[in-house]
Amino acid sequence: MSFVEVIARKRDGRTLDSEEIAAFVRGASSGTLPPEQLAAFLMAVCWRGMNAEETRCLTQEMLHSGEVWELGRLRPDAVDKHSTGGVGDTVSLVFAPLLAAVGTPVAMMAGRGLGHSQGTLDKLDAVPGFSTDRDREGMLELLEECGAAVVAQNEHIAPADRVLYALRDVTATVPSLPLIVGSIMSKKLALGASTLVLDVKWGSGAFRKTLPDAVELARALRRVARDMGMACEAVITDMNQPLGPALGTACEVRAALDVLEGGGSPALREVVLRLAAEAMRLRGANTAEARARLEGALANGAARAAWDALVVAHGGDPDSARLAHPRREVAVTAASAGWVEAVDGEALGWAAVDLGAGRRTRDDELAHGAGILVRARLGDRVEAGQPLATLLVGERDVDEGELIEQVTGAFRVGPEPVAPPDLVVGAIDEVDS
Repeated sequence: MSFVEVIARKRDGRTLDSEEIAAFVRGASSGTLPPEQLAAFLMAVCWRGMNAEETRCLTQEMLHSGEVWELGRLRPDAVDKHSTGGVGDTVSLVFAPLLAAVGTPVAMMAGRGLGHSQGTLDKLDAVPGFSTDRDREGMLELLEECGAAVVAQNEHIAPADRVLYALRDVTATVPSLPLIVGSIMSKKLALGASTLVLDVKWGSGAFRKTLPDAVELARALRRVARDMGMACEAVITDMNQPLGPALGTACEVRAALDVLEGGGSPALREVVLRLAAEAMRLRGANTAEARARLEGALANGAARAAWDALVVAHGGDPDSARLAHPRREVAVTAASAGWVEAVDGEALGWAAVDLGAGRRTRDDELAHGAGILVRARLGDRVEAGQPLATLLVGERDVDEGELIEQVTGAFRVGPEPVAPPDLVVGAIDEVDS
């Protein structure tokens, strides 16, 4: 059977067998299948879906397309974390040093921006000298040196996913549940930390727009992790507006530093604390005691010191004054008075991409000074002329008028007060979907 026939079978909604899925993964990792066929297959999966067995097979094939590090054998105390993506989602930059500060090592294989979201690796690239290029031994050395290792997926880890991840970004197939599960879990299982906490987003700025869809994804991810022997929990969090105040790279590093220094965005802080406490609970800690220790590390400077140690260990310069700045700032203001009743997080994410904080194509260069600062949140009272957001214009040439219109349209201001949804919906078993 030719691979064109495999594409046609999935296009027509038929169930694929293990060999057909293996042919797809082998073709992606070896380069024997051309990009147009890979893209067509991705779209067929996005449109028709995969059942649980197909998804499990896809994940296994992607996992075994490269090295399997089995980190948990040598460092069973290390925890991993993953977010399903959103805007202003600066959690990883706080999560890793915060847990390291209380003696819980963190090992993460992070990703780059996908679609309208900004990626952890892109944000860390904004830190001068910061290198995420490490092999297995290098990751273990980082854990010994500073208690936290954030590395990029190299060509030896799930190489099929490296190809497919980039293609999904430019073929509008990012939201597909089986493709999300295969991508996330192949990398997490290849890394092989014994403990994993998942931050599954729902809402306008997430890839899963409804709460039931997010719960479905969370259950699928947790099931795969637990079936493979990982201690895992998935927490559902709100992404109906940007989580933190900044969308970009350097500006998100600054937002993370604000939280690590004991202040910053209350929403960002709260999600970090819940996920970090959940990770410690999975490692056997009492949840209330874990939360108290984490809050103490933010208050007493230990978390910020752990960030500095993490940056230095990764070859970077922790001096925040060296982070990139925008060429100019442009205020986006409310046309009328009222209450912010809706924020289109995805529209804001794409505006940040167009400013230079993300990529429309795989070859786009990032402008680290670019991004968006969110000035108004759901439920806030605003007056006419009051800033809703600030555009941070970087090195990329942009149409400021069009971007102002786009960002203005992302905020809906109405005449009545509104209550924002719960920030942390809860772990899967707490959620009534």
